[in-house]
Amino acid sequence: MRPFKFTAADSLNTAIGIRTKNPEAAFLGGGTNLLDLMKEHVALPNEIIDLGKLNLKTIKATPTGISLGALAKNTETANHPLVRKDFPLLSKAILAGASAQIRNMATNGGNLLQRTRCSYFYDISMPCNKRVPGSGCSAIEGFNRMHAIFGWSEQCVAVYPSDMAIALSALDATVKVMQTNFSERSILMKDFHILPENHPEIDNSLKHGELITSIEIPKNNLASHSAYIKVRDRNSYAFALVSVAAGLNLNGNIIQSAHIAMGGVAHKPWRAIQAEQVLKGKPATLANFTKAAEAEMSAARALSHNQFKIEMGKKTLINALEMALNG
Repeated sequence: MRPFKFTAADSLNTAIGIRTKNPEAAFLGGGTNLLDLMKEHVALPNEIIDLGKLNLKTIKATPTGISLGALAKNTETANHPLVRKDFPLLSKAILAGASAQIRNMATNGGNLLQRTRCSYFYDISMPCNKRVPGSGCSAIEGFNRMHAIFGWSEQCVAVYPSDMAIALSALDATVKVMQTNFSERSILMKDFHILPENHPEIDNSLKHGELITSIEIPKNNLASHSAYIKVRDRNSYAFALVSVAAGLNLNGNIIQSAHIAMGGVAHKPWRAIQAEQVLKGKPATLANFTKAAEAEMSAARALSHNQFKIEMGKKTLINALEMALNG
């Protein structure tokens, strides 16, 4: 591990000021992703700015929904009474992630900021455009079973690993960010993470020095009809092959709106817009769920080792909608 300076920030302004001045500094929340990358010599910050003393841990109801502090732990968030009651989809998704030990340490903001990555990203002996822009993508012609079927480019085919972010995408969350001039801006979840295109080294729309302060979720009518399904190789500490967060806003048996996002399939949480459009105004039936899944998966492009993900995605999407319908 590269030697680094450690600074415990005593205020939001201090933390942002230090990182703004130092392009090689990194924020430390729970550290569950950053420290792994540092130990593997993938991330090489020369200064760590600990955020643990900042007052960004509050989870509270707001007039428009709920606010999740960026430094609140994943476990605290998943088990918070307001989250379990009004946003059970988020609770289910968080509890499907990683392991209990990691959820106890990982923060909400850090969860969103974890790197989109694959095994080649960790192997510093192999080319990786995310790690060294312009060096090439080893996964394109390599072993790409876990990789993307939507939105990938010749530069990168890795998939975004968070479960929490998939639910937040389906729930139309907004990320609140403190800018380097100490003013606040809001980023819709659909715009927060970025597809690789020609710059896979850029995972999200934050600028250097900016800091997530909270995640805001608007009120909705999805609590009684939501589900999260994660298909993976083992039950704990494994990324999704395919995951689906689904919520249905129903009037009787008619779908007023569907909120669907997929994980394990793209460089960012993949909002299933085609499926949502097919379902709007339609009866909540297996036939319509199937049509929606087929419409969404029709745009998928498989790599050499992940053709199975297309059929898996279709079936998982159908199952998640059925589970959401049945509450």
